[in-house]
Amino acid sequence: MAALYSNENFPLPAVVELRLLGHDVLTIQETGRADRALPDEAVLAFAAEQQRILLTLNRRHFIRLHNAGKPHAGIIACTFDPDFVALARRIHTALAQESDMRQKLVRVNRG
Repeated sequence: MAALYSNENFPLPAVVELRLLGHDVLTIQETGRADRALPDEAVLAFAAEQQRILLTLNRRHFIRLHNAGKPHAGIIACTFDPDFVALARRIHTALAQESDMRQKLVRVNRG
């Protein structure tokens, strides 16, 4: 399963469900880096250093960083869905379709 890193705006219930699906998810809160107003570049760089795919609802900024060629282990940019279980399952399905996420951007939209 995938090693993931969720930024501050990513919903914790979806993280819990992803863990139940077998993914190794580290949250920004667990790293002690939350509530520091870190720039998106720093969040992406930390995920890359940890070789973790970034999970975010902040699509616009991270898509821009991806398009600028910033190195990363992968970015999953999601639209908000209050059905956190469904969101986690769509992410799980998207990950299952990718053999290697390095330098890839995957969009997971609400159905």
